[in-house]
Amino acid sequence: MTSSEAPAPPLRRRGERMRQAVLAATVELLSSQGLAGATVAAVARSAGVHETSVYRRWKTRENLILDALTTELDSALPIPDTGRVREDLLLFFTTLARLLGTAQGRALLRLSVERDDTLDDRRGPYWSDRLERAGVMVRRGVERGELAGDADPGLLIEAVSGPLFVRVLLSAAPLDEALVTGLVDLALDGARPRPGD
Repeated sequence: MTSSEAPAPPLRRRGERMRQAVLAATVELLSSQGLAGATVAAVARSAGVHETSVYRRWKTRENLILDALTTELDSALPIPDTGRVREDLLLFFTTLARLLGTAQGRALLRLSVERDDTLDDRRGPYWSDRLERAGVMVRRGVERGELAGDADPGLLIEAVSGPLFVRVLLSAAPLDEALVTGLVDLALDGARPRPGD
């Protein structure tokens, strides 16, 4: 290694600045090199922090990766509150479709489902938390009487997101607004109050 290739000395980042730098570096490495490339050493080097600082804050590589995925996806997918369940779902899933249409979004989805013995037992809670977070849109629709009282928030969210994920993972079919609208309307038709309810 020549002197010009030597890694830069770690920066003295602390607190939230350090956290943001490390999470950004983790997402970048996950997107470009996959799980194998997102080692703590590589993340620390990319973020310009000491490896011990990463371990001190996250304890394990698995904690770091899940925090990075959660933070990235939750900030990229805000939960809208328009006052109407259909509009909320259209906004949310249109944003998701746009994210999944990017190289980073596709990479993050693949990483979220890729087999990895160190992460597999943590994936259930990770996806449950994402469903719970998105399910608030459905629960608000139930409270407003737009949806049946027994509408299952997680099932409705999965009914729309599942086909989007399948298209990204298994085909080259486009993720456009017409698809999102069709999926949302199809899912909502099954969740609307029925006569006599």
